[in-house]
Amino acid sequence: MGNQRDAFFDNAKYLAIVLVAIGHAWEPLRSDSRTVTALYMAVYVFHMPAFIVIAGYFSRSFDARPDRVRRLISGVLVPYAIFQVLYAVFNRWLYSDPEVPVRMFTPFWITWFLLALFIWRLTTPVWKTIRYPLPVAVAIGTLAAVSPYIGNTLDLHRVLQFLPFFVLGLVLRPEHFTALRRRAVRVAAVPILCAALPVAYWAVPRLEYAWFYHRESAQELGVSTATGVVMTLVFYGCSALLAAAFLALVPGRTTWFTALGAGTLYGYLLHGFLVRGAREWGWYDLGPVEHPVWGPALVTVTAALLVTALCSSPVRGLLRPLVEPRLNLLFRDPAPRRG
Repeated sequence: MGNQRDAFFDNAKYLAIVLVAIGHAWEPLRSDSRTVTALYMAVYVFHMPAFIVIAGYFSRSFDARPDRVRRLISGVLVPYAIFQVLYAVFNRWLYSDPEVPVRMFTPFWITWFLLALFIWRLTTPVWKTIRYPLPVAVAIGTLAAVSPYIGNTLDLHRVLQFLPFFVLGLVLRPEHFTALRRRAVRVAAVPILCAALPVAYWAVPRLEYAWFYHRESAQELGVSTATGVVMTLVFYGCSALLAAAFLALVPGRTTWFTALGAGTLYGYLLHGFLVRGAREWGWYDLGPVEHPVWGPALVTVTAALLVTALCSSPVRGLLRPLVEPRLNLLFRDPAPRRG
């Protein structure tokens, strides 16, 4: 019973990964619809921050013990390397370009999260020793946001700018999530999330949505260092607020999709093939998809159904060697304990 999964977190992970897939599926529709772009911006403010907070929360026990380092390597770093290769091969085939390189130190699109998670989790013991870890992490993320010379290696901009949400997860305790799910908080979460949509609609012609990717500096996005600091802190606050509102509305009971929460890594890593392929295969040029109203609705439902299928048990059973490889031969047997 000690290893029983918490339905709330599985539900949250599933719903977050559905939003991730939907957001990626909306990308080709942004230029034709201000409404879709507003929805896209509203979702991007909080879906990855919420996912990262949960990742940080479940990293609290990491202490760099050899067995945990082995699990981190086999469960995060090795799948990252595998999918770096797979996406490079896929792009060579998709674009008929045999010159697409395999770059292990420059994440491909969605694989950045695995590399970031590996780095973040390795630093967990450091954050446990710091007296005020969250303010320090916010300071690091803000400095990264106004540092234009970090470069693309290891996608360090994202690693550093999303770091505060991981550290936030590290400092949270079960009672914080219990408080978040109180009735009063859940009721307040509804207007908060609803208000994000008209605000995003207003912001579409006024704000570059690349701010929410956290992969570039403020200077690269066309603002000064001082403005970048203020905007980064404001966006951190907005992301935290909307992520909290999202998590407050996640059901805590077992639902039909609870079991799918255990397969979100599959949905995350695999849906990118379908999203990239859909563009090149002309799916967005089909008549129903080009309809200004029914097109976005069709894309949304299709993305949700596809990522749900990718999180399912049959897919996980079939592709487990790629996503959760067994690498016992890679590591030395642990030294026997004395006594």
